[in-house]
Amino acid sequence: MAPAAPPAGAPELILGELRKELTEHQFGCWFGAATLDTPHSGRIRLNVPNNFYREWIQTKYLTLLRSCVARILPGATEIEVAVQPPAAAQGPGTPTNGRSTPTRGPGTIAPASNGFERRLGPSRDLELNERYTFDNFVLGPSNRIPHAAALGVVQHPGKAYNPLFIHGSVGLGKTHLIQAICHALLERRCDTKVLYLNCESFTNDFIHALEHTDLERFRNRYRYLDILVVDDIHFLANKDRTQEEFFHTFNTLYNAGKQIVLSSDSPPGEIPTLESRLVSRFRWGMVAEIEKPVYETRFSIARRKARTMGVDMPEDAARFIAETVDSNIRELEGSVVKVVGSALIMERPVTLALVKDVLRNADNAPPRITMEEIINATTRQYQVKVSELQSKKRTQSITLPRQVCMFLARQLTGLSLEEIGGYLGGRDHTTVMYAVERILELEQRDQRLRTTIASIRDRLGA
Repeated sequence: MAPAAPPAGAPELILGELRKELTEHQFGCWFGAATLDTPHSGRIRLNVPNNFYREWIQTKYLTLLRSCVARILPGATEIEVAVQPPAAAQGPGTPTNGRSTPTRGPGTIAPASNGFERRLGPSRDLELNERYTFDNFVLGPSNRIPHAAALGVVQHPGKAYNPLFIHGSVGLGKTHLIQAICHALLERRCDTKVLYLNCESFTNDFIHALEHTDLERFRNRYRYLDILVVDDIHFLANKDRTQEEFFHTFNTLYNAGKQIVLSSDSPPGEIPTLESRLVSRFRWGMVAEIEKPVYETRFSIARRKARTMGVDMPEDAARFIAETVDSNIRELEGSVVKVVGSALIMERPVTLALVKDVLRNADNAPPRITMEEIINATTRQYQVKVSELQSKKRTQSITLPRQVCMFLARQLTGLSLEEIGGYLGGRDHTTVMYAVERILELEQRDQRLRTTIASIRDRLGA
């Protein structure tokens, strides 16, 4: 038997229910460019212009949409959000359901004179993690000030704290916090022109623009925004041309009253070889540090992480994890994932005994060797200064120790190539990769180098 036909005017009725539940601004932003199809009473399809709309609606409004559909079509069992660009379906500006379809969507940069237009959204430039919101951020004494500053940016972008510079060690929540700003600003105004990226992407874009004599397009992308959010800005170190370009980008946005948010492993004054004029500008607004989480915060994070995985972790088990893993949030959450995953595999409940059993190897493992320890051991072995390893000097007396340091860091730490380069003057991942390969090659035929590396390992207890 063919499915029953939906009542006449069902799409308009459903959209009318949505309009009642949303502000006019929210409805216009997210559903003003959408159309509803009801092929039969059991299936609903919402057509949206692009992936940005689809992902945002699925994340933020799907539950509400289901509720509104159920009021009009109680028998509907399937709701699909499908991409159907207006140009392909009816042509831009063609009326749909009595409304005109906008030709520009949320997060779109206005076209420049050369016709350049780029859409910003989680599926492309933004690459936002949907979990990195203020609601999922565990607040504690170690992060209260940067959290308050981030909320201030959301309430008064470009005015309260501009720039906002958040710094702290790896794995403490910097990326979570700056992405939460992006989520909140887009939630408040979906047409906000937001660009979130890491510093390496900015550098690569600039190099590409230089190679293809396309600086106008590059500048159009970065200088016509409402908010620029750059993660790991410390990778500007030792990149003179990129620093100069970022200086002018910063000035353009700042003078236009646009918000700038930056994160770094170090405060502005401690980023190696960063130009003084950039250091000064980074200090114009708010410089806030995220510190290591205290015990109470670690306890809350452990239990919340377990809940997101569908497990209610007992207090004594969460307490043990919080006491055992005190380095950073990333390792703390990783331990929770390991415990919950093991419980599921072994079909056992999460108990204190299980936690101790699963984390026993990690608990008995020797302390992890840090990048700072490797740098100090290398400089002592070769009788050079830390500042020399981080400098631009390319003499053999400096280059070899620097490459040995990179080689050992790659072997003895869990740091990425980019992170290792960041500790040594902001060098890029290709430089670190070359250093590792070169030392591997030299070590095979140079007995003296093998002895030196062994000596450094002894200093480190590795």
